[in-house]
Amino acid sequence: MKKLFVVLLIAFFVLALPITCYAENLNTEPSVASPDAATIESTENPDPFASNGAMKPVTLTKKENKQESVKNSPATLMSVTKTMLVGFMTTFAIFAITLVAAIPLGLIITFGSSSKIKLISLLVRGFVWVIRGTPLLLQILILVYGPGLVFGVELYENSIGVMIAFIINYACYFSEIYRGGIESIPKGQYEAGFVLGMTKTQVFFKVVLLQVVKRIIPPMGNEIITLVKDTSLVRIVGALTFLGSQYKEVLGVSFEYVGVKALIWPLFYSGLFYLIFCGALTLLFGYLEKKLSYFKS
Repeated sequence: MKKLFVVLLIAFFVLALPITCYAENLNTEPSVASPDAATIESTENPDPFASNGAMKPVTLTKKENKQESVKNSPATLMSVTKTMLVGFMTTFAIFAITLVAAIPLGLIITFGSSSKIKLISLLVRGFVWVIRGTPLLLQILILVYGPGLVFGVELYENSIGVMIAFIINYACYFSEIYRGGIESIPKGQYEAGFVLGMTKTQVFFKVVLLQVVKRIIPPMGNEIITLVKDTSLVRIVGALTFLGSQYKEVLGVSFEYVGVKALIWPLFYSGLFYLIFCGALTLLFGYLEKKLSYFKS
């Protein structure tokens, strides 16, 4: 059963890239009949401010163009799947960037909270307490909209604010998992390393760290799976801007079908993407636990 699941998962990701490229080309097509038309003449609502009652061209924004394409495209299973695969790539990008940055940053925060310098230790522990004690959604809103409200200018794109919020939040959670794993190692392990002539750094990286990895895999697995589901919080800020283009994660895409076409089934269908991804991670962490089983005491 597990082998079948893995084969299906690999096939899913192998097909995801070409389908995603096709879906992106589909979404970028103009929603109007004229290929070079940048505006649409309004024939129903004349602009009261236009002279002589002339009709004023109505310019569609990127968001309106995207909604128009969703509205005009048929809501078949294949078309919805193609569109959601584009959103899933955004979800995966948020997940991957957060994980790559938060894992090493969490270790640095662990060293800071365990520092023998009281001031550094108190500051880092206080920072971790604040991050862990407030909702991730609140942190996203502060980092995305805060600079504009405080300074009156947009210092960075909304995608950067979202990524900073995710990285800092999960780095703080990872740091506490690391700290618990390091403190669970018996002192005898350190003393044995010192007897063998190792330095403190060598003892940590060659003796302690591998045992810590074994012990923290279950809680780290829980946090990483939670990260997959927390990517849906990005919907609150709308489309993310990457290199001048706008993208939505998979749940945000499903809500477009709810709002534009009044369809509920794409909302449930988006859960299948999360379920498959979380299932693959569950199998991966189970495999890692078995591979590190030689650390059993």
